[in-house]
Amino acid sequence: MASLPFSAASFHSTFTCFNYKARNPNLFFLKKGSSFTLSRRKFFIKSVASDQRQDLKEEGQITEEASLDTFVPDSASIASSIKYHSEFTPSFAPDHFELPKAFKATAESVRDSLIINWNATYAYYEKINVKQAYYLSMEYLQGRALLNAIGNLELTGAYAEALKKLGHNVEDVAREEPDAALGNGGLGRLASCFLDSLATLNYPAWGYGLRYKYGLFKQYITKDGQEEVAENWLEMGNPWEIVRNDVSYPVKFYGEVISGPEGIKEWVGGEDITAVAYDVPIPGYKTKTTINLQLWSTKIAPEKFDLSAFNAGDHAKAYSAMKNAEKICYILYPGDESLEGKTLRLKQQYTLCSASLQDIIARYERRSGEFLDWEIFPEKVAVQMNDTHPTLCIPELIRILIDVKGLSWEQAWNITQRTVAYTNHTVLPEALEKWSLELMEKLLPRHVEIIKMIDEELIQTIIDEYGTEDLDLLQEKLKQMRILDNIELPESVAEMIAKPEKSSVEAIESTEEDDVSDEETETTAEEDELEEEEIEEKNEVPPIIEPDPKLPKLVRMANLCVAGGYAVNGVAEIHSEIMWPEKFQNKTNGVTPRRWIRFCNPDLSKIITKWTGSEDWVVNTEKLVTLRKFADNEDLQSEWREAKRRNKVKVASFLREKTGYIVNPDAMFDVQVKRIHEYKRQLLNIMGIVYHYKKMKEMSHEERKASFVPRVCIFGGKAFATYVQAKRIVKFITDVGATVNHDPEIGDLLKVVFVPDYNVSVAEMLIPGSELSQHISTAGMEASGTSNMKFAMNGCILIGTLDGANVEIRQEVGEDNFFLFGAEAHEIAGLRKERAEGKFVPDPRFEEVKAYVRSGVFGPYNYEELMGSLEGNEGYGRADYFLVGKDFPSYIECQDKVDEAYKRSKGEYHLRWTKMSILNTAGSYKFSSDRTIHEYARDIWRIDPVVLP
Repeated sequence: MASLPFSAASFHSTFTCFNYKARNPNLFFLKKGSSFTLSRRKFFIKSVASDQRQDLKEEGQITEEASLDTFVPDSASIASSIKYHSEFTPSFAPDHFELPKAFKATAESVRDSLIINWNATYAYYEKINVKQAYYLSMEYLQGRALLNAIGNLELTGAYAEALKKLGHNVEDVAREEPDAALGNGGLGRLASCFLDSLATLNYPAWGYGLRYKYGLFKQYITKDGQEEVAENWLEMGNPWEIVRNDVSYPVKFYGEVISGPEGIKEWVGGEDITAVAYDVPIPGYKTKTTINLQLWSTKIAPEKFDLSAFNAGDHAKAYSAMKNAEKICYILYPGDESLEGKTLRLKQQYTLCSASLQDIIARYERRSGEFLDWEIFPEKVAVQMNDTHPTLCIPELIRILIDVKGLSWEQAWNITQRTVAYTNHTVLPEALEKWSLELMEKLLPRHVEIIKMIDEELIQTIIDEYGTEDLDLLQEKLKQMRILDNIELPESVAEMIAKPEKSSVEAIESTEEDDVSDEETETTAEEDELEEEEIEEKNEVPPIIEPDPKLPKLVRMANLCVAGGYAVNGVAEIHSEIMWPEKFQNKTNGVTPRRWIRFCNPDLSKIITKWTGSEDWVVNTEKLVTLRKFADNEDLQSEWREAKRRNKVKVASFLREKTGYIVNPDAMFDVQVKRIHEYKRQLLNIMGIVYHYKKMKEMSHEERKASFVPRVCIFGGKAFATYVQAKRIVKFITDVGATVNHDPEIGDLLKVVFVPDYNVSVAEMLIPGSELSQHISTAGMEASGTSNMKFAMNGCILIGTLDGANVEIRQEVGEDNFFLFGAEAHEIAGLRKERAEGKFVPDPRFEEVKAYVRSGVFGPYNYEELMGSLEGNEGYGRADYFLVGKDFPSYIECQDKVDEAYKRSKGEYHLRWTKMSILNTAGSYKFSSDRTIHEYARDIWRIDPVVLP
């Protein structure tokens, strides 16, 4: 416990005063030496900042006109600022200055500097009315913000020194910060990396998301496997956010659409809520540019609270409207197996879209002033939809432009198609988001009307492109590309297809009929009837036009994105690409090198800076390529090994703290950390571990030592709460760990550790100390992946399939520096067909492992369902859909190559392994989110960097 080295009666104020001036224009500046009384206690304010500025003025280093924004605080002024916040923005009792209080006060001190830059950034954007990109995402996996913020502000040393004066270590203070529970996986982490890069590269941008109170869930590992409890990240408040009570917008659900005067549509009745903005400043690295992440929280207006019902004792009725509104922002991805869950998810998506677009439009109108011109809206606004969750941006923008702003359909549709762009995150057609038309009609009736109009526009475009002569081809294209699935064609279109115009031959024949004699035109009744049947068959509407009553009517969100947007990126293969080749672009994902090397791996960062000659690599990762020419240098290899081992010691300490398991830092650290899913194949990994464990048990001590490299196999990741099979995999991993880790015959030769509640902060600990990372998804099922990029950046060698970004990583780091195994994407369909036909013959080693698991060696849990999913030739949950058994032999043979490459000589890493590690870092230059953002800005958003004066 630390006590503040100052009394409440006398402390030093700092730049805090003018920082608060930036946030509160009516706040007066305290004069140096002034005193005042508050709550019957007298305080003396000495302005350290003012003293320093006066000295600089006297030395002629700054002018009177110089902005307060340019003041760079030192450790003394920072310490005073932290003291100020511990006293005047308290969330804790005033008596002691313990770590939780130290974190909160430190974060609020940092936030003051961020707000100054934030205000300057957007004041300048407003002044020059620059085109801006708006990034909409259901997830932002931010991680902790403190070390990242002070690193970007170049104040790490000053804050470390200030906190040391106050009795604390900066790393200890930083560990008090909970991870923001706003995301779950790669989708959210990508969005957060993008925000960091946008700010660092000075691009005018703004992020929008939802402020989830309880996140996805906090994961506990018990004897029964994974258990979920609500996140508590907001329990002590979030020092980084600024609530904007003056920035709120109405959001409507249900109700009905009526036609007003002159046919103007009006959406009335229903359920009304309010979305309120919370701003989170996002600082760039070594730049004043600080952009904004605006998160929406939901509530109702006070008058919606049923006071009469409450006073009558019907409390549930009284606050039902309030709870309906608030629960929209309770949980990220609420379970959607029930109708209520589906409704809540759709409400979340619409809330994000509606509130964000209303805010974007309000900002555009404010900047335009009296020269408002909707035709140039796309020249000032680019809206990027991160996956299909924000798809409702398209009909919502049209609704606002037509129903609220009075534009015509043609104008609104044209503006929308020039404003909105879409990033696709899946290569699997069955994984593309679809919504029940019936649910959407109830919840968003006006939007369904608009979607049907867009669908009709799309159908007409398809017909114009492919014609009506080949009805089979047209049927195929409509089935692939329509927005509305299993829904009849619009009447006008159906008639056009059913009654094609007469061909030129038919027209000639009809003109010649008058010249033919009566005898020549006589036919039997049977011939007439046959001819009529042939005509009817010729004009018959294709079967796809008739909906199947057994199937649901759906709205296909990805198809809506493609039709309504002007650019689509990240798509592997969508058939409509044939029609709009100009819309489709490839944009390889990337990660920020600031968080993922510079700040999380300072030891490696120093080595990179030394050998590349400068810190330029932090914003120009192409400089990492320089390491290639030193890959065989013994001095670099020695420094590299030492840095890796220091990181491994930290990981070993962390694992002991989190799990109780003690591991040897001299063993190979083999890591697979990511969302638990069958296609990501954690099951393949643990089956391989079981195979090696069984072989170890069959050997003598000497044979084991000679045959195997010691390994610590580390897992982490969350299984979605309702994903039963994924939760079985978690249980299996933890059971194997409990058995192996307590086996005295095996000792340190093999450890299996599942790290609970995997998040960004855990990743920042594990990745720098990792030596082998597993990215082993079934080929063709991973759209990209970004964790593979983070591991490669930190000199970790990958084992994986040719899937997602593995393909490009392997090209860049070199084929010899990547452990490749498994079937390739073009083979998968054939292998599944072979399985269905009963032709697949499993490897005996795979059968051996399944039998070993079933023997009960890992405890009493019944693994029949899990093992059974790897057997059979067909059926739901059977037939090894993700090809674990097929790839198993290749996988374990590849792991033998890993052991061979890792073997030690005289207590040191094998030189080959160290060289491979260096070349992985050098080859990761291409996977910076800075490069990705430059491409988005140039090719999609068409915006330029704006450097603040």
